[in-house]
Amino acid sequence: MLSATEIAQQVKAGTASATYFVQTALAKIAQKDRQLNCFTAVFEEKALEDAAEIDRKIANSEAVGPLAGVPFAVKNLFDVAGEVTLAGALINRDNAPAVQDATAIARLKAAGAILIGTLNMDEYAYGFVTVNHHYGTTYNPHDTARIAGGSSGGSAAAVAAGLVPLTLGSDTNGSIRVPAALCGVYGLKPTYGRLSRAGAFLLSSSLDHIGPFGRSLQDIALSFQLLQGADSRDPVCTERSPVVPSLNSDLSNIRIAVATDHFAKGMEPTVAQALDTVATALGATRTVTLPHADVARAAAYLITASEGSQLHLNRLQTRLPDFDPATRDRFVAGALIPSAWYIQAQRFRRWYRDQVRDIFRTTDLILAPTTPCPAPLIEQTTMILEGKKVPIRPHLGFYTQPISFIGLPVLSVPIYIPGELPVGVQLIAKPFDEETIFKVAAVLEQLGVTQIPPSRL
Repeated sequence: MLSATEIAQQVKAGTASATYFVQTALAKIAQKDRQLNCFTAVFEEKALEDAAEIDRKIANSEAVGPLAGVPFAVKNLFDVAGEVTLAGALINRDNAPAVQDATAIARLKAAGAILIGTLNMDEYAYGFVTVNHHYGTTYNPHDTARIAGGSSGGSAAAVAAGLVPLTLGSDTNGSIRVPAALCGVYGLKPTYGRLSRAGAFLLSSSLDHIGPFGRSLQDIALSFQLLQGADSRDPVCTERSPVVPSLNSDLSNIRIAVATDHFAKGMEPTVAQALDTVATALGATRTVTLPHADVARAAAYLITASEGSQLHLNRLQTRLPDFDPATRDRFVAGALIPSAWYIQAQRFRRWYRDQVRDIFRTTDLILAPTTPCPAPLIEQTTMILEGKKVPIRPHLGFYTQPISFIGLPVLSVPIYIPGELPVGVQLIAKPFDEETIFKVAAVLEQLGVTQIPPSRL
């Protein structure tokens, strides 16, 4: 499949039309999505109209944006004007349609991209598997007996299967990075507050991020560049100097280390091999320890459960049977968490943030695995972690939760070992230093260390 960048180049050059690429995407969705269940809605008529408008502008030598003619899709928690925002929930079907697009959608449309549909997710983004009681399971394109990851599973699987080149998801504790790793694509969680969340149905306001999925680093960099900018509709997204990602290969002044302690525990051999391959390619021999990362993970759970349950308290009181059973019990448990626990978790968060900030005085980029294992089987409920049998759902975020807890920017890069399922490695930088992440990722891509595995569908 062509990348988003390549599609836009062809459309602007007039060698292929936007209508052709939209029709091609629609045909792939019709052919493959019955096996994958990525899409919850497809906007065929509107997408073709938008494509025809791009083609008209090009025929008249009018300006078009850098993503002209690129089909994209979004996790179904983003507002789409005229559509009901499901957020993976049955309850939300009763809501009125959105009156305007989410800011992220509006910015990609302004760049010429064409919204083609919305994508499946865990209910209210509270999960790591995209096994949705209301809208079905999203299957992994590399083995449909396995999960795609979550909660942005539809977003990752749609890119991995080549249905669309670019999608948007959200990440609270790993919901971009986990499915990106399990599906073998790039997934970016920018710094907290870097990209506007306006028009996205949040789970935990103090933890939620939005970000893109793609099959190439260039697509991730371009979409990240276009999504930036202050937004009065999101109070945490304030004006900052925009980053124009550099994909040069100069790492001479970048200090790279591998996260140890918590981040060295529990990984399966394929994940360990992937992490070692990345570290070796980058010459990363130093290690760093993020202090009490296990406590950070526990505190992230408390904050997520508390904020999420308060957001849904009225629905829990009036429509409890209509929740997905997989999320209902966790929201109920979150509603019972004492406020003192939440306050203590936030206090620890400040301390932990300061400790990690000190690490970045001597380190520019940290490497860590994304998930402890490749994609588990759909019916699998437990995994072995540190010699103990633990439930799958909460432990897929074992390595991601302690990072998003303090809003650090992270790119999960795809590592494919022939004969194995894809896995991911996290590239982690200090707040608002996505530039370093892109430089390091560019080297890995140029060396062939990061690869998008071929879909088996």
